[in-house]
Amino acid sequence: MFENLSERLTKTLRTVTGQAKLTEDNIKGTLREVRMALLEADVALPVVKEFVNSVKERAVGQEVSNSLKPGQVFVKIVNEELVRVMGEANEDLNLAAQPPAVVMMAGLQGAGKTTSVAKLSRYLREREKKKVLVVSADVYRPAAIKQLETLATEVSVDFFPSTAQQDPVDIANAAIAHARIQHHDVVIVDTAGRLHVDSDMMQEIKRLHAAINPVETLFVVDAMTGQDAANTARAFNEELPLTGVVLTKTDGDARGGAALSVRHITGKPIKFLGVGEKVDALEPFHPDRVASRILGMGDVLSLIEEAERKIDKDKAEKFAAKIKKGKGFDLEDFLEQLQQMKNMGGMMGMLDKLPGMGNLAQAAQSADAEKGMGQMEAIINSMTPHERRHPDVISGSRKKRIANGSGTQVQDVNRLLKQHKQMSKMMKKFSNKGGMAKMMRGMKGMMPPGMGGGMGGMGGMGGGNPFGGGGFPKK
Repeated sequence: MFENLSERLTKTLRTVTGQAKLTEDNIKGTLREVRMALLEADVALPVVKEFVNSVKERAVGQEVSNSLKPGQVFVKIVNEELVRVMGEANEDLNLAAQPPAVVMMAGLQGAGKTTSVAKLSRYLREREKKKVLVVSADVYRPAAIKQLETLATEVSVDFFPSTAQQDPVDIANAAIAHARIQHHDVVIVDTAGRLHVDSDMMQEIKRLHAAINPVETLFVVDAMTGQDAANTARAFNEELPLTGVVLTKTDGDARGGAALSVRHITGKPIKFLGVGEKVDALEPFHPDRVASRILGMGDVLSLIEEAERKIDKDKAEKFAAKIKKGKGFDLEDFLEQLQQMKNMGGMMGMLDKLPGMGNLAQAAQSADAEKGMGQMEAIINSMTPHERRHPDVISGSRKKRIANGSGTQVQDVNRLLKQHKQMSKMMKKFSNKGGMAKMMRGMKGMMPPGMGGGMGGMGGMGGGNPFGGGGFPKK
């Protein structure tokens, strides 16, 4: 998300960052570029106008002219205004109600509503430690009821059965009554979607809302529809008292116009982002972190939080202790690191959150790095335990067997072994005195092609390829 906007803005702002003095002229030129970048990102015109005017007003004032580093202050102003447009801070779900707290999900057909119900229920169960019940009041699409039942099992939350012959209000009331008896903390009600906002749909959902009086009414909308997402949310909000928005499919939205428009147009906060198809791909929306990512400053806080949740701490500590003692880095360790990276959203997911790595994330994608990681895993899984622990024993005949077993070529096995050797050398440096600095220097040549540019002060990493040159060939 935001790849196009981030690339344009970082390039534009780079021209003013080093300026000793900002004049009306160079600010005007930069703001024109900022305006074009936002419009190309499909941000709604009223939002663009207000944003550019606010930045201009602050930039030509005392705030910048009295500064020792006016260029940097200008970037800071852009960052702060991006945060303001998107809503200042993350707004949690308000579940402070007599249990069960009822959350109603609304939205158009195809926006990812039922999947979002499952993602949210998992989020509440895992991170908020809530006992959750989900129910489908979508009587027009029996497949939606079955889909939610399947997803509820997958995310380990309770499902309340319903049928297409029932009335949506009766379904929701029965689920809430059941939740009271079974001491559920939260009930999430999935509602019927339509292809567009129509009067029949609105009358039904208003009737359901009045009957169950939810503490949260979340509008689920597809980010890939750009500013149309914000306009649809506004139309819905005029009929129903929304409390927030869930923006889905943001992983496929390179522009980011919806995220920058929704708050301004609807007055309602974005509470969550759907960042992938998997049931754990839901993130709370933090405007400050998103603004930081747009400007190429990364989102280290989210990366740390994700690491705390997803990395196996015992394995990580054992691995660190092993490396510190200089016990070597075998292919079992290599496989473990690949799996940990996969848990963190893969190379793309991690690079996207690191400062100055936005372009690298795109390069990783274009270099087919994620597929390459999967093939590396397949190659290691085709080895015997002895071969993983002692890679030096892997001779020509063994390489042929491993390649056949993993559906790859012998040269792919050679590339993997070469990369493992490079990483093993790096790990040895890490176990010695001054290891971290040496390891960072050793990472030169470990990135896919095209991933070395625009990295600022990242120690000159770049060039090379983690797959030994050119990536794995496509099958």
